[in-house]
Parts: sequence; C-alpha cells; structure tokens
Amino acid sequence: MMRNGTVTTFILLGLTDDPQLKVLIFIFLFLTYTLSVTGNLTIITLTSVDSHLKTPMYFFLKNFSFLEISFTSACIPRYMYSIAAGDKVITYNDCFIQVFFTDLCGVTEFFLLAAMSYDRYVAICKPLHYTTIMSSKVCQTLIISCWMSGLCVIMPPLSLGLTLKFCDSNMIDHFTCDAFPLVKISCSDTWLTEQTVIICAVLTLNMTLTCVVLSYASIIKTILRFPSVQQRKKAFSTCSSHMIVVSITYGTCIFIYMNPAAKEQVTINKVVSLLISSISPMLNPFIYTLRNNQDILEAQCMIKSCTCRVP
Repeated sequence: MMRNGTVTTFILLGLTDDPQLKVLIFIFLFLTYTLSVTGNLTIITLTSVDSHLKTPMYFFLKNFSFLEISFTSACIPRYMYSIAAGDKVITYNDCFIQVFFTDLCGVTEFFLLAAMSYDRYVAICKPLHYTTIMSSKVCQTLIISCWMSGLCVIMPPLSLGLTLKFCDSNMIDHFTCDAFPLVKISCSDTWLTEQTVIICAVLTLNMTLTCVVLSYASIIKTILRFPSVQQRKKAFSTCSSHMIVVSITYGTCIFIYMNPAAKEQVTINKVVSLLISSISPMLNPFIYTLRNNQDILEAQCMIKSCTCRVP
C-alpha cells in the first residue's frame, strides 16, 4: 500500500514458499519457542522463590532469562502467525516497533553478558569481598545500566531509519523486520544509516567483548595459581555455562554483522538469524542448569580458601 508516495505496509517474504517446508518450520519454531519460554520462566520462578538462589549470579541469570523471552517473543510468534495464516503483511508502525524491541533486547543482552562476566571475575578473583562488592544495589544498578546502554546504542540508527522512504518496493527478504533488509529496499540515501548501524554494532561488540576478555583473562590467571586440579575444576565450573553462552552469542553475531560475505548470502543470513532467535533462547535453561547450585557453593568455598593461601 502507498500513501503520499511512501509504503504503509511491508511484506515479509520469510524463509521459503514451499508448503511442506513451511509446516516443518512451524513445528520447529513451535517446539523451540515453547521450550524457550517454559525453560526461562522456570529459571525466573525458581530464582525468585528459592532462598538458596538469592545470589548475584542467579539475579543476573534471572534477568538474562527475561531478556531471552523478550527477544524471541519479539519476532518468532509473528513469523509463526505468518506461516499459519498465510499473512505476510506487516504495517509500517508494527515493523519498526519490532525492530525496536528485537534490537533493544539483542544489544542489552551483550551488555548483560559483560556484567555477568564481571560478576564471575569478582566471585573468583575477589571472593572475600564478593558480597560487599556485588551488593544488591550494585547488581540493580548494573541491570539498569545494561538497559540504558542498549537504548542509547539503538536510538541513533533507529532515528535515522525512521527518516527512510520506501517508494519502489515493500518486499522485505526476511522473516522479521531487520535493519539491513529494510535499508536494502529504501529509495532514500542510506549511506549514513548503514554506517551508523555498523558503527553501533562494532562499538557494542568491541566494548562488551573487551570487558568479557579482560574478566576471563584475570579469572584464568587466578585459577591457574590454585595448587589442586580439583580446585581448578571447581572454579572453572562456575564460569563454564557463561563462557558457552558468550561463545554462541558473539560467534553468531560476528558472523552476521562483521562478515561481509554473510551479508551477500541472504539465505544463510536468514537461517542464522532464525537459529539465534529460536535455538539460543531455548538452550539457555539447559546450559545454565540449576542443578549445579551445590557445586557452585562448594567451588566458592574452595576459591576463598585458596585465595587466603595464594600470595
């Protein structure tokens, strides 16, 4: 639809037009989305009601689970509806609302992963001062800072995106509204918008990844000074889950935004984006299993005792 020379609706082309493949994709998304929401809600519930899980690590995990639910809910249900109803049309306003929430949750997640790595750094490198440094006020401040940082990062490119005109085509070659597919079909000069998106993505990745790398460099250096292999294993167990999530999140994002070849391979880009928004949130409850709470408590006790002995 056109209004004053500018489109008012977009058509999301999705992944495929094959009816049988659409059925398989719908079943896949239904299962992963259900598991994702159920698993992450379980984490949120348990960390809220279990007094043994009232620690900074589980406070951050609860917020991370909320982010995962929000992120996958911003795009997957809309695509499932599109497959089930055969309705590929999305209004201009709904499209940019979807861009806002997916980008906000996605960017905030990187800052939260950096905050979680700092929490692990304090727990292992400064265990005797852990409860003092990571007080509830500090944890709440870090969470608010992550959301505000995410908002500050996405506002410049989003503001520029709202000024774009779409007059030649309204076909978005994606299953969700995304920055690069929107820029691709715009009839405006998109150079500034593209550069702003890239700069914001690079800055976010570099800043947060630097914090993660520095935290884990100090963690590994501290753990390697422990005299016992068992003590080192226990210490590493408190970080393993977070390190897996960091690897998956940064790896997939770098593949999409930092790999020039990936931008040209639209199908691969869409498939990777689908995996990020469906598989990654589903894996979170399995990676951050709550059954290892006792192991973590034992590891922290070992770390404290080792820190007292290691000069």
